[in-house]
Amino acid sequence: MSTQSDIREFLASRRARISPQQAGLPAYGGNRRVPGLRREEVALLAGVSIDYYIRLERGRLAGASEEVLDAVANALQLDDAERAHLYDLARAAARRPTRRPRQPGPVPDSVLRVLASMTDSPAFIRNGRLDVLATNELGRALYEPLFPSPDATTTNLARAQFLTPEGRDFYPEWETAVHTTVSLLRTEAGRAPQDAELAGLIGELVTRSEEFRIAWAKHDVRLHHTGRKSFRHPAVGELTLDFDAMELPAQPGLTLTAYSAAPGAPEHDSLRLLTAWAATQRAERAGERGDATAPER
Repeated sequence: MSTQSDIREFLASRRARISPQQAGLPAYGGNRRVPGLRREEVALLAGVSIDYYIRLERGRLAGASEEVLDAVANALQLDDAERAHLYDLARAAARRPTRRPRQPGPVPDSVLRVLASMTDSPAFIRNGRLDVLATNELGRALYEPLFPSPDATTTNLARAQFLTPEGRDFYPEWETAVHTTVSLLRTEAGRAPQDAELAGLIGELVTRSEEFRIAWAKHDVRLHHTGRKSFRHPAVGELTLDFDAMELPAQPGLTLTAYSAAPGAPEHDSLRLLTAWAATQRAERAGERGDATAPER
């Protein structure tokens, strides 16, 4: 991942989506060579010289002040996620390259106990690469199709989504799911540009999935704190759940995501069905292990 090219492509893509009318500028002439704002128009809106803005868009964000970054963000009408991404890119540009990726610590036992105690809501803990590091029983049951085997305890959500047939079947709102996953990885790439494992994952997905490659080139980012998400589960059918994603302050880079449904809603009944299915699966696996270890008569 090249920070300089990411800066260049991100700023150019945000500039291309804004028309002069949207920016409150007069549109002189009927033929414009660019689909959105020109560089000089962004410079005018941001209150910087055209030469300085060209430097910024060429990837030279290192040394740019907060005032300049805010002015550029305002000129390009960036939302909160895009503004944070611009700051991440500026910080990445200012750092010396290093091969040591930022690594979150292990999931503490106390957090695992809290996760296990959440018996009515599917929940899991992931890192910024979308590696699932731990789940509660319902969380494992909900994401069962995306795990490589019945006994697997970890998976990568992006790799499973784009590179397995189960991943496509799992998300009924496919385009929304694609945008969410790619935007989360793009956001993480801005935060941790030297993460070799993240770069390897993105390289694999870009190479093997055309859909990922097309979405990745859009440079979209997002904050993923709360909302609704739809699933197609082989045992439960389609269900749409509310989710809340909470970063773990004591373990930077780790996020706890929990799903829920309002009492009385059809999704609440679906969660009860998922609970029953998970209990059945647990009993069957326990029986298989017992059969395997039982002495011969």
